[in-house]
Amino acid sequence: MSNLSRRIFLLGGLTTAGAAALQLGASAQPSAAATTPYPFTLGVASGEPDDTSVVLWTRLAPAPTNADGQGGMPDADVAVDWQVSADESFAAPVASGTFTARYAQAHAVHVLAGGLAPDAEYYYRFRAQGFVSPVGRTRTAPSPTTVGRDFTMAFASCAHYESGYYTAYRRMADDRPDLILHLGDYIYEGGATTNGVRQHLGGEIVSLADYRRRYALYRTDPDLQAAHAIAPWLVVPDDHEVENNYANMVRADSSPVLTAAQWTARRTAAYQAYFENMPLRAAATPIGNSIPLYRRVRWGTLATFHMLDTRQFRDDQACGDGTKVCADADLASRSITGAAQEAWLLDGLGRRLGTWDLIGQQVFFARNVNSAGAMNMDAWDGYRASRARIQQGIVDRAVRNPVVLTGDVHASWGNDLKADYADPASATIGTELVCTSITSGGNGSATTAVPNGSLNPHLRFYSDRRGYVRTRITPAQITADFRSVATVTEHGAAATTARTFVIHDGKPGLADA
Repeated sequence: MSNLSRRIFLLGGLTTAGAAALQLGASAQPSAAATTPYPFTLGVASGEPDDTSVVLWTRLAPAPTNADGQGGMPDADVAVDWQVSADESFAAPVASGTFTARYAQAHAVHVLAGGLAPDAEYYYRFRAQGFVSPVGRTRTAPSPTTVGRDFTMAFASCAHYESGYYTAYRRMADDRPDLILHLGDYIYEGGATTNGVRQHLGGEIVSLADYRRRYALYRTDPDLQAAHAIAPWLVVPDDHEVENNYANMVRADSSPVLTAAQWTARRTAAYQAYFENMPLRAAATPIGNSIPLYRRVRWGTLATFHMLDTRQFRDDQACGDGTKVCADADLASRSITGAAQEAWLLDGLGRRLGTWDLIGQQVFFARNVNSAGAMNMDAWDGYRASRARIQQGIVDRAVRNPVVLTGDVHASWGNDLKADYADPASATIGTELVCTSITSGGNGSATTAVPNGSLNPHLRFYSDRRGYVRTRITPAQITADFRSVATVTEHGAAATTARTFVIHDGKPGLADA
């Protein structure tokens, strides 16, 4: 066990039984609690920090992968105690309380811990049924009127369980970032295969029980638990949290066969399970078959995070999915965000709330055309008028430092955003950093040649390895490290930096470090 794992799983001990459980592991049943199995098998998490509060999360699940999705818990609500402390000893907690974990929400816990100091580090833990949870580390944002300390933010996407081990999550935790963004495909909905590094349980997930069980399977992974326990997260889903390549209420295909009512029920179940398993504020509580997720999170005067939802409100992919030549992608009526979210984004960018405007979203933003003139209809290339409106809005509002943060494509990319992609000499108006996948796509290769690079000179960097992006953000610059691991089919690979770029304040685009 690494030092980080030991710290996360051994710190704290409100009761003797709880301390014994932490030392013996999630399956331990100490004699003091012999009739009650350990409930914190899914670890702990925090998220959505502002300058005085943060969401604390856990879910009680002594048998996490039971097929009924209830994690082995009885049909009863359970009281869960929680504590926040400024140090790891918990000698003088600064906040505490009791939360009722309800059977109807699969005993998920969402505590809004308030009254905290700005720009401060904290530790937290839970107690239930005679056991103590692992200890998590979290922090608050700076006051909205102060810059705050320089900070490290990492972001990731696309963690297919069957494709490999979550070593990249562990290496991210080793970096001890101040904030982690997850930009979609936290789970995958497909059924078990026979050729994966490890296997899903059951067939393709459709029901609420299915989705709950799938999240539980993923969250039993110790490397993912370590990444959740080391820092607060901001999350947005992409498609696989529901179904591959869906668009608003339109399915990409008819597999599995579902009636309209069954598809609506599937979306409803998927969003409920997503909320239950993420450290989200109550404002993101699902409403029927939708979930309110686009939001702004301020990090003092240093940065503003504009977290987008490019699935629930988009028009269906033009000309069907896939990479193709499609004139309909230029139709002014088409949008990947929907009109309301587009207006919300441009309004927020125009406020200039921080030195850096960081747009966390799901799919490839810059133009990426191949030799046949074809583009990916599931990316912003399939919604070119929508992209043009946002880019023109950035120019019109004189947004000083727009940086798009992207997942989805299972490879690392570093891109300049151009006023006119057909004219390489046109102004660079922003920057895009694309993280590779955690595991999706398998090990990848050592390839670093930019695909179709001669046709897209604004695409500056490419890597086919798995990993994440680590950024260090100051008022003067963002330093972006593209971190990668050589293998995910074997556990424990080291992480290396494939390339480092700098984005200077007031100078959009990538510069060599």
